Amino acid sequence: MPLTLVPTPIGNLEDITLRALIILREADLIACEDTRTSGILLRKYNINTKTISFHLYNENQRINFLLDKLKEGKKIAVISDAGTPGISDPGWILLKKAIDEGIEVDVLPGASAVLPAVLMSGIVPQPFMFMGFPPEKFGERQKFFDSVKNFPYTMCFYISPHKIEKQISEMIEIFGDRKAALIREISKIFQEAIREDLSKILQHIQDGIKGELVLVVEGHQQNFEEEKILWQSEVQDMLKNSMSVKDITNFINQKYEIPKNEIKKYINNKGENFNDRLQD
Repeated sequence: MPLTLVPTPIGNLEDITLRALIILREADLIACEDTRTSGILLRKYNINTKTISFHLYNENQRINFLLDKLKEGKKIAVISDAGTPGISDPGWILLKKAIDEGIEVDVLPGASAVLPAVLMSGIVPQPFMFMGFPPEKFGERQKFFDSVKNFPYTMCFYISPHKIEKQISEMIEIFGDRKAALIREISKIFQEAIREDLSKILQHIQDGIKGELVLVVEGHQQNFEEEKILWQSEVQDMLKNSMSVKDITNFINQKYEIPKNEIKKYINNKGENFNDRLQD
């Protein structure tokens, strides 16, 4: 395969797959996030393939060079310092441009912090949403957290050690105090899982924390009984204002995501004569 994204270990160097080693040996060029970091892995497995730096700050400059090599028939492997390239690391832009150019691409399965963290959290693993790193700027981060606060899905965040205290405080303010798990140093000697509410995790890290961090946060837990009272009350108010069942149904469906059949059934069960409206 001309272009292959190859996951590398996120901790223990023995987490590399046999197929990944074959691809790295057979490649004409390995694009590395940091050639020094990757050199440790490559030397361990006696891989002598030529390497080139390919990181956040030179990604756009390197892409045309790498595309030209691919068009010449060269085989290129892309690796990050740890994990799967393209997920919060360089690689995706090159992959997309190669696809647009009609170049064959492949992505190997392998090490990633996301799935181990979600499973080790002890929070329901599906559905879950991978959020990556929260935005750097405060205003953008506030909007981001506000936009996902009502998601009912488990959320997985990458967070930097020197930003985590501030960002968890912001989450508590916007999300409320929720079940969460801070997973640290996955697949490394000092691997740790702190499974507490966000407020208790915040207390735990008040003296600082080091390492690679993944924060898994429980999704918004809806109180269905309270929600039921709210939407049914709104239906009654709209009926008193002579709104058509069609308009009521569409409004309640969009606002509360209640199935339309359930809304119409509730209106019928009120014992009112709305049969003509139900034909709308």
